Amino acid sequence: MNRHILSGIIQARWLQHLLFWVVSWYLLLRLFASSSKIMPIDLIYTTVFLVPVVACVYINILLLIPKFLGKKKYLLYTLMLVLSIAFFAWLNMLLFSRLIDFILPGFYFISYYDYTDLLKFFFAFILITTLLKLSKGWFRLMETRNNLERLEKEHTRAELETLKSQINPHFLFNSLNTLYSLVLKKSDMASGYILKLSGFLRYLLYETSSGFVNLEDELAHIREYIELQKLRAGELATITYSVSGDPSGKRIAPLLFLPLIENSFKHGIKGETRASFIDIRITIDEKLIGFDIRNNIGYYDAVEKQDHTGIGLENLKRRLDLLYQDQFSLEQPEEKDVFHIKLLVPLQDEATVPDR
Repeated sequence: MNRHILSGIIQARWLQHLLFWVVSWYLLLRLFASSSKIMPIDLIYTTVFLVPVVACVYINILLLIPKFLGKKKYLLYTLMLVLSIAFFAWLNMLLFSRLIDFILPGFYFISYYDYTDLLKFFFAFILITTLLKLSKGWFRLMETRNNLERLEKEHTRAELETLKSQINPHFLFNSLNTLYSLVLKKSDMASGYILKLSGFLRYLLYETSSGFVNLEDELAHIREYIELQKLRAGELATITYSVSGDPSGKRIAPLLFLPLIENSFKHGIKGETRASFIDIRITIDEKLIGFDIRNNIGYYDAVEKQDHTGIGLENLKRRLDLLYQDQFSLEQPEEKDVFHIKLLVPLQDEATVPDR
């Protein structure tokens, strides 16, 4: 049988109910049969017996559970359920003691069970069907919750990719401007700049597509990026970059530090020709990496400030929220004429990197 057809049959609600009642009818039939051979009167008796049971079950499922149990009115639900079981058990006795002669005058029926036994039958059916109903609702709740978690995860991954992709054009735009100025000046540095730029773009395009990258690779490309920016800055600034600690065997989300470094070169050096500096310090321990960057506050064009200064930092804050929730620290200490950012994020071992 086709897999999709079989799945549709399994999920069809009316088929589930029909199967339950067919199995129940058969089991009662074997219980009620007076001999090993099934007689027509056994078929009729079982069918008639089951009618009040079906009515009681569906009143519970369709009315009492959603109206009372589903709204946490437990005492009222219990009371109404007890009354319902008592009424339909009494109706079953009445059916076989008096009404059956008018409904089926050609047959002679007697009730096999007293009222107490009938209450046990009804209670068993109510208990089984209620558990089935609640378990089905629980599985649906779990399925809905899993779907929501999956959608949220997919949304987070898509948003992270969008935020990360915003870094590349921003960096490329600045780099092309620098390359353009070098070409106009017919500088010998243009060819070296192109070579370094191509290597860095290769890293951006092909090695940062996964959720996490090797910390050693990330630090190497940060150094490469700083060398690119040094070509752009020339002799205008004092630029220091230091790394302490062992990065081997660690992984980190890519391009977290790039927006901060880029802003330092963009807003610290540009327009400032004296006492310009950028100081970048990275410290690594077993579980954390600290990033500390300081630069002088330069004088840059007001239009550029309005257009671009917010992109990198806001982008970074959103990425950190999505990646690390409350496990990171981002501070901006106040210093006169100095822009200072301190970032602390957890590191992942290669064997425990989460799927993003």
